[in-house]
Amino acid sequence: MIDIHSRIESINNRISSASEKSGRKPQSVNLTVISKRVSVENISAAIKAGVTLFGENFVQEAKTKINTISNKNISWHMTGHLQKNKASTAVRLFDLIHTLDTETLAEKLNGEAKKIKKIQQVLIQVNLSQEETKSGIREDDLLPFLNSLSTFKNIKVNGLMTMPPFFSNPEEGRTYFKALRLLRDKAESFGYSLPELSMGMSNDFEVAIQEGATYVRIGTAIFGERTGK
Repeated sequence: MIDIHSRIESINNRISSASEKSGRKPQSVNLTVISKRVSVENISAAIKAGVTLFGENFVQEAKTKINTISNKNISWHMTGHLQKNKASTAVRLFDLIHTLDTETLAEKLNGEAKKIKKIQQVLIQVNLSQEETKSGIREDDLLPFLNSLSTFKNIKVNGLMTMPPFFSNPEEGRTYFKALRLLRDKAESFGYSLPELSMGMSNDFEVAIQEGATYVRIGTAIFGERTGK
């Protein structure tokens, strides 16, 4: 049996420690518990341990869980690649979508949000490593992309998200976390407000916090390894 409560307590302590060492308040970092391929029972155990924010990677899987758990105090985020044909459901399920990366998806999200009179909160995914297997816009495309999104009234861009390559040494990810923060700062110098940075996972979240992460996405360190992609 996995002691989910103890693992969450440990993660929260590590978030607090990393924040304080960086001169930040622990409350400035949001623990997003990644619950893809995790049972409703284990999610419920995490809720009992105080978790209020979960990230899901697959729309249909998330829909089933959200309807089953039916807890209005829980915030659900989309943290996986979002296909345009799932936009309608995603807008109805998720408070924040971390993975906006195309104008066509933005247009679809905007239209679906308008139908239900919602302002959909989003983050722009940036592929800093330029890995072909990962989604996200190129660094150089951020400012033009932000400009193109300014015409959509039913989506609000709150910040940026990235997924660096996996490194066994967490310090090797620092370059990417710092690059995302500097990219955000550059965009803000042009008048865009992008307070949120979603970066850092189970193996490197403390380094990400040091570089300014406001959302850390942690699943394996809480639920263990899961089968499937």
